[in-house]
Amino acid sequence: MIDLRSDTLTRPTEAMRQAMARAEVGDDVYGEDPAVRALEERVAGLFGHEAALFTPTGSMANVLAVGSLVRPGQEVICESSAHIARAELGAHATIGGVTMRTWTGQRGRLDLPAVRRMFAPDMGPFFVPTAAVSVENTHNFAGGAVLPIEDLRDLREWADGVGAGVHLDGARLWNAHVATGTPLVEYGAIATVLAVCLSKGLGAPVGSLMVGGRDAVDEARVRRKRMGGGMRQAGILAAGGLHALDHHVDRLAEDHEHARLLAEACGLDPAEVDTNIVVVERSDATEFVTRAGEEGVRVSVVGPTTVRMVTHLDVSRADAERAAAVLARL
Repeated sequence: MIDLRSDTLTRPTEAMRQAMARAEVGDDVYGEDPAVRALEERVAGLFGHEAALFTPTGSMANVLAVGSLVRPGQEVICESSAHIARAELGAHATIGGVTMRTWTGQRGRLDLPAVRRMFAPDMGPFFVPTAAVSVENTHNFAGGAVLPIEDLRDLREWADGVGAGVHLDGARLWNAHVATGTPLVEYGAIATVLAVCLSKGLGAPVGSLMVGGRDAVDEARVRRKRMGGGMRQAGILAAGGLHALDHHVDRLAEDHEHARLLAEACGLDPAEVDTNIVVVERSDATEFVTRAGEEGVRVSVVGPTTVRMVTHLDVSRADAERAAAVLARL
C-alpha cells in the first residue's frame, strides 16, 4: 500500500532510531535534557531568534505562539483555510480566549490590502482589537503553496508600523525553504514568533518547536506545562529531530518532484505544484478515494469535492510512479 494521506505518516529511519537510542537525556521540565536544549538552541539559531521551545505537537506550538502575541479578548487575522482556523479544533478560542477574523486568498496567498482593511486598533469598549496576523507557509489546504517572501516582508513592515505581531505557521516551512532557496533566517526575520514541525516531511516521530524572543519563550514554557506539554526525558524525541535536521532537509526536493508526477497523472499542471502536496477537485471525491485504495493507493478527502495527496520520506520514486499510474486510470 502506498500511503499518500499525509506526510505525518512518515516513520523513523533506522539511522534515526539509532540516534534516538544513543540520546543523552535528562528531565526537560527542569531544563536538564541535553538533547532538547541542543535542539532548541539549534532551531532558534537557524531562524535568527533568541530561543525556541520543544512541544509534542504543531497545534500546541501554534497555540503557544499565537498566545504570546494575542491576549484573551483580542483577535488574530488569518487566511480562511489556515490550519489554525480550520484544523486546530478551536484551540485558540477555548484555550487562549483568542478570536479570529479571516480573509480568503487565492491559493492561500496573503492579501495585505484586506488585512489593512480588517485591522482594528484598540478602541476601548467598542471593537475587538487586532493583536496579530498569522500566515501559513507552506499552506496546507492550498496544496502546499509557498507564500512569496516579498509578500511576507511587506506584511512585517506594515505590522511593525501598526504595532501588530506576525505569527508564522511554518509546519512545512522546511519545504518552502527547499523549494525556493530562501534562507531560513529570512523567514525568521518576517515573524515575531513562528512554529515549525519535525514530524512531517522531516520524518521525526514526534515534535514541533515554537520559536521567538526569550521572554515569549519563557512565558510559553510555563503555559506548555499548564497545557500538559511538559515532557520529562524528551531527549529521545529531540534526538530524532536533530537527526532529521542533519539528514532530511535537502531530500525534500525529492518529495516535491514526486508530487509533480502525481499532479500530472491527475491532469493538473505540475508547474503549479510548489512542494509536496497535491489537491485535486473532483465531484466524486469520496468514490475516487475508495477506488484508489482498492488499487493500493491511499489518498484523503479534505472537503466535499477535494482530494489531497502528500508525498513524503516513505514514498520512493518507484512508489510515486506506481501511484501516478493508478491515479491516471481513475
